[in-house]
Amino acid sequence: MTEETLVAALLDRHGTSFAGELDIDLAANTPSGLFRWLCASILMSARISSGNAMRAAKALADAGWTTPQAMAASSWEERVKVLNANGYARYDESTARMLGEDAAILLVTYDGDLRRLREKAGGDPAAVRTLLKEFKGIGDVGANIFCREAQIAWDELHPFADRKALASATKLGLPGSADALAALVDRADFPRLAAALVRCDLAGDHEAVRKAAGM
Repeated sequence: MTEETLVAALLDRHGTSFAGELDIDLAANTPSGLFRWLCASILMSARISSGNAMRAAKALADAGWTTPQAMAASSWEERVKVLNANGYARYDESTARMLGEDAAILLVTYDGDLRRLREKAGGDPAAVRTLLKEFKGIGDVGANIFCREAQIAWDELHPFADRKALASATKLGLPGSADALAALVDRADFPRLAAALVRCDLAGDHEAVRKAAGM
């Protein structure tokens, strides 16, 4: 039984990234994809179930708000209605406000393009996190979520795994550091591995993964 076998079982069971579930191609590094992932990171960092947060994130895209321009053009009432109807009732009003404010911040500060934030950070991962946290609703958790999957396109963030992913790795019997985990997969697969570890933690099925790996 090798760590690689365990990783393969984990990816087989939980290998869809959260961005992938939302049909966001973060590897393409486009302004729209990055904006959608920023919105999803805001939704997922609230005290609400992951499933409801993902449902709400999908609903924002279905409403056509896939760019900061489109989000800024929507009304607060429209955003509240969409969030409320898609599992985000407890935080619909405050989150609707934050999404509008963040779209405006992105347009004014970075001309609607988060790649300009990356340029401003100058290749410093800590600076990326600091700048991300200038958006409403993005704290340490939200920055972790964003960086965990944006690292597929922003090389300076690699390898990144947050506390939730690392704790899940330890429960599985995998290494407890991002560097050691990254050594087990190809560069392009590491964001999926980090997401799979989080999904495994959310599902609480560490033993099922270990059993599937023959442990």
